[in-house]
Parts: sequence; C-alpha cells; structure tokens
Amino acid sequence: MHIRSEDYLGEKSKNADNVNHPPHYNQAGIECLDAIAAATGDGFEHYLQGNILKYLWRYRYKNGLEDLKKAQFYLNKLIETKT
Repeated sequence: MHIRSEDYLGEKSKNADNVNHPPHYNQAGIECLDAIAAATGDGFEHYLQGNILKYLWRYRYKNGLEDLKKAQFYLNKLIETKT
C-alpha cells in the first residue's frame, strides 16, 4: 500500500516548497540537510557538489525546471559554505 504525503502531512503539503524546504526532509524540527552537514563535516561540500551534478544531469529527463531550481539551491548552499 502506498501512502501519499498528503495523507500524513495534511494541507501543508499542498503549499509545500519542494525545492527549498520539502516537508519530507524535516523531522522533529531537524532539517535533513543540517543533519548531513553535521555528520559529514568537511565532506559536506562534496555532498553539495554531487547533488548539483545529479540535478543538472537529470533535469531534461525527469523534473525539468524543478530540478534546475534544486541544482541552484545546492549551488547557493555551496556558495554559503565559502563565505
């Protein structure tokens, strides 16, 4: 049985920002990206770089503009780590 995110997130998922703050990546008030940054330390930049590549690689075949925005999100995060 497949459970849709709307079934357990309610109305919030209809207005969710699936690029900058997807609700499925926030549990108990902890953003998944923050947990990954804490767990990977210096490797976090490589994680961000990999995600940029992934979303640029697939944007023509999967989610189009949304994937480009996700790549931009990770690029912005990478830039933040350098400032």
